[in-house]
Formats: sequence, C-alpha cells, structure tokens
Amino acid sequence: QVQLVESGGGLVQAGGSLRLSCAVSGRTVDSYAMGWFRQGPGKEREFVAAISRTGGIYPADSVKARFTISRDITKNTVFLQMDSLQPEDTAVYYCAATTYTSSGAYQSKYNYAYWGQGTQVTVSS
Repeated sequence: QVQLVESGGGLVQAGGSLRLSCAVSGRTVDSYAMGWFRQGPGKEREFVAAISRTGGIYPADSVKARFTISRDITKNTVFLQMDSLQPEDTAVYYCAATTYTSSGAYQSKYNYAYWGQGTQVTVSS
C-alpha cells in the first residue's frame, strides 16, 4: 500500500516562494507517475504538474513559468517548487500517484489511485 505525505505548505506573501514535499512510502517514487493537484476555496481540484516514471515533466500551462516539479529517488520524495506566488495560488495542494503511463492521462484527477492528505498554501496580497 502506497502512502503519500505532503509537507511544506504555509503562509507566504505575494511574490514569495515555497517548496512542497511529498514523501512516498510503500513503493519507490519511480514506481508511479506522480502528480500535484490543488483545490482552492469553492473550486474544483485542478491539475498542477506531473512527473512520469521516467522523469518526464508535465506542468499545467497556467503554472509552468513559475512552478517546477522534481523528484529525489534517493529520498523517495517528490517536490513542487513554487515561485512568484500569487493570491490566486491559495489552495490545498495534494500529491497523488497514478499507474497510468500516458502523459495524456496525467491531467485528470480520476486517473490517480493514491492521494495524500494535502497541505495548505495561503498567499497574502
């Protein structure tokens, strides 16, 4: 059974940066494609970025200039570096794992079998 635990959220001023971490246990981080999603107040959960089993990077167009997904296989951890944060980035951020291997599948939350509990990111103006 795979377990995902996010950390690194918090309160930051607009223009600031945060790095989120997702610690993976039960399987190695490269056993799955890993994704980050976020859900703002009153909004649907939306795709942020994914990294494939082979390390391919797939960011959402809305964040690709500011957010970077990466992983450290030795630490079994996935990261989301978020720069130039804006108030509209305020959300609960979730880490998720999928067995899908097609990049076209990464953007749909329905294709992810495993989810973390989420970490709150709040950006003040």
